Amino acid sequence: MPTNDADLTVAVAANATPAAQAPAAPSARRRAPQRVEKVSGQPAFVLHSYPYKETSLIVDMFTRDFGRVGLVAKGAKRPLSKLRGVLQTFQPLQAAWSGKSELRTLIDAEWVGGMLPLEKTALLCGFYLNELLVKLIARDDPHPALFDHYVSTLNQLAHNEPAPVVLRKFERALLKETGVAADLTRCTSTRAAVEADGDYVVDPERGARPARASDSWPVVSGKTLLDMEREDYSDPLTQAQSKLLLRFLLAHQLGGATLNTRQILIDLMQL
Repeated sequence: MPTNDADLTVAVAANATPAAQAPAAPSARRRAPQRVEKVSGQPAFVLHSYPYKETSLIVDMFTRDFGRVGLVAKGAKRPLSKLRGVLQTFQPLQAAWSGKSELRTLIDAEWVGGMLPLEKTALLCGFYLNELLVKLIARDDPHPALFDHYVSTLNQLAHNEPAPVVLRKFERALLKETGVAADLTRCTSTRAAVEADGDYVVDPERGARPARASDSWPVVSGKTLLDMEREDYSDPLTQAQSKLLLRFLLAHQLGGATLNTRQILIDLMQL
């Protein structure tokens, strides 16, 4: 279905619940907040922002060393504000903030550059990534490896690499980082190696096991599980089965919360 950037942006705005207000999934691993008084020069991306009072914004940022942080950008809506044109999604920034409360004060943000903009399908995929991060990553929970994977994923989407494969890799990395993705190469009950020609289900809390006739969970081949562990999605069957499996696992972690951008992707592109 042909579409354009404006259509996608309107679709997201019309259908997505404000990301910064969405609660983290109940099963997301939380660590004790490690808040500091002042941070500067921190690599960051805007995940979402929304108006605060008359001239300010509340910004949800994903940072490399501090995870997801909530910041008040005072005066950012004023016409002459330095921040007005900088706080855009999918643009690499260096951010500085101060404060110890859950919502700290954004002091500065500078555009770093070096990344192509997302367009068309890639743009909507980017909004999907951001919604996943907001709903599955607790604030003040550092995930530097996931931050690097996010940057890599945006670059891959911007360079028109196959979106279904790029999204599957990110979804798997996100589940690993939140501590809920078991080793897919072994059955959790017996510790026996997964066999390529076997049929399996993945228990969201325990991991892979042989499929049973009574199972209602997605049944996938052992080869699909082994391919996913190797990040090899060249087989069309692996692509199809991994999409269903990861959708199932993410739905469990989200605890019933809806991913609005994914539904738009399904409706428009079947990703």
